[in-house]
Amino acid sequence: MSRKATLMTAAAVAVAALVAGLAYWLAQPSYDDIVKGCKSALAAQGDREGKGKPAACDEVRADDYDALVLDAALNHLGWTDKDGNFDKQKMIDSLDDQP
Repeated sequence: MSRKATLMTAAAVAVAALVAGLAYWLAQPSYDDIVKGCKSALAAQGDREGKGKPAACDEVRADDYDALVLDAALNHLGWTDKDGNFDKQKMIDSLDDQP
């Protein structure tokens, strides 16, 4: 095999590896996608009164996870409006309904 053919083969393999690596990297979910998945998992867990950290939240940073848990709890209690914002009146009304 000539030197030119060897260099061309090596270059082709390098380009193929680069393309494969780029495709793999692009196929990975973004951090925002991971957080959205965690939020959905926490909402589903609250609906079935589950406990513990869902596997979908394993890659979420601790401070973000804490905020997501609080958000899920407020939503589960019905203390948020249709946009997910805290609604003080809904909280007061739900506490007034307690026996």
